[in-house]
Amino acid sequence: MSEPVDVAAVVADWDAKAAAIRARMAPVGVARPDQVAGMTGMQVFEAMFEGRLPPPPVGQTLDFLPIEIEPGRAVFQGRPSLAHYNPLGTVHGGWIATLLDSCVGCAVHSTLPAGKIYTTAELKINYVRPVTARTPLLRAEGKVIHVGGRMGTADGRLVGADGKLYAHASTTCFIFDAS
Repeated sequence: MSEPVDVAAVVADWDAKAAAIRARMAPVGVARPDQVAGMTGMQVFEAMFEGRLPPPPVGQTLDFLPIEIEPGRAVFQGRPSLAHYNPLGTVHGGWIATLLDSCVGCAVHSTLPAGKIYTTAELKINYVRPVTARTPLLRAEGKVIHVGGRMGTADGRLVGADGKLYAHASTTCFIFDAS
């Protein structure tokens, strides 16, 4: 049997990490093509974490941000709220899908050489339990399975500060030239 998780302590730790990351990031925006030209996927993320490139607006809109990105792995953190609710009284599956799509796509992006970009070709989500505004904080971790010249695949898991699995996903990304 596992030890009980101190959810409040985990949330405080996750919030502190997110605050430190937000403090370093530039204002929300969209990087111009000339700003990212010649950069690998990892260099784009490093520039974003260092405040040299803006984080994309979707994170501000949906209240999530990247927490960790390394080659083949990306972690995003999001706070579900009433603003994300569907008519049934739970967080809309689209919010969950966007958080998972971000982590699995960025895991693939982190492996790409300069001059290559990607788009999601397929995203498969399995919802395991409902998410509500009472769910304090969620983390989505994506890990690459395979990256080739034209396609990349990755899996992701959405977990709460309580350690519970809320959803999991798999993606296939189409890789192409940035030009």
